[in-house]
Amino acid sequence: MRLNEIRFTDALPIDGYGAGFFRIGGEAVDAPLIVSHRGVEAWGGYDDGEALLALAEGIDVLLVGTGPEIARLPAGLRDRLEAAGVGVETMASAQAARSFNILLAEGRRVAVALLPV
Repeated sequence: MRLNEIRFTDALPIDGYGAGFFRIGGEAVDAPLIVSHRGVEAWGGYDDGEALLALAEGIDVLLVGTGPEIARLPAGLRDRLEAAGVGVETMASAQAARSFNILLAEGRRVAVALLPV
């Protein structure tokens, strides 16, 4: 059996999470936040659609972690993202963090926006 080391692209994987934070690159970062090829940045939640739209040129898919439970994105925000060519998938934040790591390890152009767990 051959084992391959996982190599991440420009973005850092999410190492863990807890109440109100995510651990990224060994550092605890308060949520809500965005992790992408641009690094880790604060996010203003659903009202901050511009921060998500700014990612459009560098990603193919955006995962949105909606907190402890899955929830729908506001329709206007989803419409704006899809009009910009961004595929959007919503799921609970813990699942979004795990899915982000998997897609990142596959070399996909992915970003994740996470609300607190």
